[in-house]
Amino acid sequence: MSHQKTLIVITGATASGKTSVAIEVARRLGCEIISADSRQLFREIPIGTAAPTLEEQGAVPHHFVGTLSLDDYYSAARFEEDVLNLLPRLWQRSDYAVMAGGSMMYVDSVINGIDDIPTVTEENRLRAMRLYEEKGLQGLRLELLELDPVYYREVDLNNPRRLIHAIEIIYQSGRRYSAMRSGIRKERPFRILKFAIDMPREELFRRINRRVELMIEQGLEAEVASVVSKRHLNSLNTVGYKELFAVMDGVMTRDEAILKIGKNTRVYAKKQLTWLRRDPSVRWIPPGDAGVRAILESIIE
Repeated sequence: MSHQKTLIVITGATASGKTSVAIEVARRLGCEIISADSRQLFREIPIGTAAPTLEEQGAVPHHFVGTLSLDDYYSAARFEEDVLNLLPRLWQRSDYAVMAGGSMMYVDSVINGIDDIPTVTEENRLRAMRLYEEKGLQGLRLELLELDPVYYREVDLNNPRRLIHAIEIIYQSGRRYSAMRSGIRKERPFRILKFAIDMPREELFRRINRRVELMIEQGLEAEVASVVSKRHLNSLNTVGYKELFAVMDGVMTRDEAILKIGKNTRVYAKKQLTWLRRDPSVRWIPPGDAGVRAILESIIE
């Protein structure tokens, strides 16, 4: 009789120690790691994304780390497809696979599936962006109200990225975005165990502040300078890069930027935890070795 295949998901706030727990679990189980981090995919920005080091990647094979260039288009829907194509190959080598990362949309796409939302052409993406540039937030709201009144009532109307996303998809498909979002979970032919690292907030915030200091020591500023010509790309619309671009523009001092990176990372961590607390399937585990033991014990159960 073959064992049931198990995907072990390890998530949690940024800087909570997901990578080291994942590596230790994968090492003990003799399996591989799927990175669920929408920024570690880009090979030009390893420092600011805290990508697993070459040593860590040498200890356990990692997938989806440094596989794309900043100009490459990628999405949670593509990630779902790529992971589902990869898993059968991983199952041939082990009954287990570990998926670790803090990009909640990416994690959810693999666990629950994503609705079949079309890939948007460059033309429709630019059309939605032009609307925003010319008519602002109010222009986006009015367009969405006309095209999809149902989604208009659900969406955060102060979030231009959400509005643009819905509008470009409507342009692309000619259908209401709300009609394409089924919210129906897809069944997966494997067992999924989802763990999140639980850590006292003060400790998490200390770790975040320390990580920012480390990134600066490792050369984050040089990394940001090396990608400044691509700053318009969505892949760089992220904490650490935005603040240091502001230093290069002369609108923020270096010390202010470093403090701001810490603050914005703490805000992001709170959002990740809010998202996870709403999910009843999450098993909360302690950080570090105790977390590793908790995961291995629940697998045996």
